[in-house]
Parts: sequence; C-alpha cells; structure tokens
Amino acid sequence: MNSGIDLQGTFIQSLSDFGISAELAKVFWMPFPMLLMIIGATVGVLVNVWLERKISAAAQQRIGPEYAGPLGVLQPVADGLKLVFKEDIQPAKSDPILFTMGPVLVVMPVFLSYLIVPFGQNLVITNINTGVFLWIALSSIVPIGLLMAGYSSNNKYSLLGGLRAAAQSISYEIPLALSVLAIVMMSNSLNTIDIVNQQADYGILSWNIWRQPVGFVIFWIAALAECERLPFDLPEAEEELVAGYQTEYSGMKFALFFVGSYVNLVLSALLVAILYLGGWSSPIPIDMLSNLLGVDPSTSWVQVVDASLGISMTLLKAYFLVFIAILTRWTVPRVRIDQLLNLGWKFLLPISLANLLITAALKLAFPTAFGG
Repeated sequence: MNSGIDLQGTFIQSLSDFGISAELAKVFWMPFPMLLMIIGATVGVLVNVWLERKISAAAQQRIGPEYAGPLGVLQPVADGLKLVFKEDIQPAKSDPILFTMGPVLVVMPVFLSYLIVPFGQNLVITNINTGVFLWIALSSIVPIGLLMAGYSSNNKYSLLGGLRAAAQSISYEIPLALSVLAIVMMSNSLNTIDIVNQQADYGILSWNIWRQPVGFVIFWIAALAECERLPFDLPEAEEELVAGYQTEYSGMKFALFFVGSYVNLVLSALLVAILYLGGWSSPIPIDMLSNLLGVDPSTSWVQVVDASLGISMTLLKAYFLVFIAILTRWTVPRVRIDQLLNLGWKFLLPISLANLLITAALKLAFPTAFGG
C-alpha cells in the first residue's frame, strides 16, 4: 500500500533541518491543520450555497444568481456580508445565555467533525482509531443546541421546532449508527483511513457500496434527516412553524444555523464517500496504472499525482452526493412529522438491524469478501 505524502513529517523535517527541535516544530505545525479545516469548511459552505441556488434555479427553469461576480459566484459572499451587518435582535423575555449558546452548540460540533475526514493516506488532521464514532458522538450534540435555541426564545413556534429537531435526530441517529457498524464490522476498524484502505485493492469493484447497498441507502436517508434537508426539514417547516427554532433569530446568530446546516451537508457527503465510495481511491487503482505504464509507484511525482487525484476524487464523490441532495429537495415533497417518525422507527431501524445481522452472517460465511 502506498503510504502517500506525509505532510506533517515533511514539515517537521524541514524545520529540523534549520536547527529547530522536533517538539517545537510540532508546535508550529499545530495551527496549520486547524486553520486549513476552518478555511476548507467555510469555502465548502460558499460553494454549497452557490450550487444550491444555481441547481434550484435550473430545476425551476430560472437563471439564479447572475450579477454578483461571474455566473453569480460572489452571491454567497454578498449574502454573508449582509447577515454580518444586520442587527442582532434578541427577544426581551428570552434567556440571553441559552439564546446565544444555541447557535454555537449547533456549529462547533460540525466543524470539529472535519478533524477525522481523510483526503489521502496521510492527508487527515486527526488520525484516531475511533474516528467514525467520534463523528456520531459529536453530531448528537447538535440537537441539544437546537432544543436550547427553541426553548430560550420564549416562543411556542420555536419550542415546537426545537422539540421536533430533538425527536428527529434521536429517531435517525440509531439507524445511521447501525449502518456504520456494518461497515466497521467488514473493515475490522473504526479508523476512517483503514476503512478507505480496505476498499482500495480492486478499484471501483472493492467499494463498500456493492457489499452494503442497503446500508448505503439507510445512511444517506438518515444523514439527510440529520442535516434537516427537505423532505425532512420538519423542525423549521415554514408553513407550520414560521421558521421553527430560528424564528426569533437574526443577524449572525441566524447565519450560524445556516452555516451549520450546509457544513453538515458537505460533511455527511464526505463521510458517505469515505465509507461507501472508496474515499480518495480512484475507480482504477493508480498502482495498477503505474505498473501498466512501467513507472515506479514510489517516485515523488507519482506520489504527488496520487495525492492530488485522491483529493479530487474525494471532493468529486462528495459534491455529486450534494448535487443529489439538492435535486431531492425539489423532487420529493415534505413529509408530515408522523410519517417522518414512522420511517425512522418502523422501517429504517428494523431494516438496519437486519442489515447488520446479515452482514455478520456473510462475514462468517465469506470471510474473504466481507472482511473476515
């Protein structure tokens, strides 16, 4: 297995060549991945907003953003600047501490979850052995922030939206975790890099989507529900609850909810790409291509091409799923709250349990194909 480019090791070695100790070099390295994570997630939000507006316009036979920059690419920046300068209004009888903490609790876990997303063999900020379940644990904090925002607003519509968000998140976290558990069982690891490496042997044929098609569908539906995307945006259904838990918010606090939603959508698409679509792996392994061309895979320029291709493949797979999510918004009508809960508890939960048991049986019967 090609170890890829070790950015951290190369950075520390470069500073050590200038006489700086390895410990001090690690201290200098620490801010770069975190800064890169924040910049990457923020750019992802801007791209996502532009794609949403353009694809939605195409679905409705409109033009969409056109004047703010070429093809309207600066429209998300204009929207963000508008929200930055809007007045931050707080209801007189709201709880000021909880009202402020709500949006923060919604955004922070989503940004922290980017720590475990790998874009290559060594292109990951935090390579921990429980990466996938760290994401599930962090995502379970988000509904607390939504419930806090709804309760502190002193508004019945907001409270109902917060309660719906909590009920929806609990209903869909369980099938999502069970579908992830089936992948973990096949990969024999909770580490995201190990899960991708397990899918890298035979190119597109070794991706987990072929061995876990039911788990893939369950994970994607549950992820859309966790992101509160249509048809699962019951906590903020404008026809019923004005704007749900966001009703009393304005300015940057209002913007934080949307930032959290869009960052969570990109994060969910990235994790689907990692768990089911081979992550940074190409449909045709680059080792196979280099052997066919008679090139040594360990040469530096092949590693650079491999790393660049890996990042590109991960982003292409993720944004294809984002495209599907945006099209789903204008294709499927919003469900009722009872239909949403019935889908989670009466259909996805038993199907995900059956999928886990069948995966265990297949792992015992066909250990080579199912990671014995």
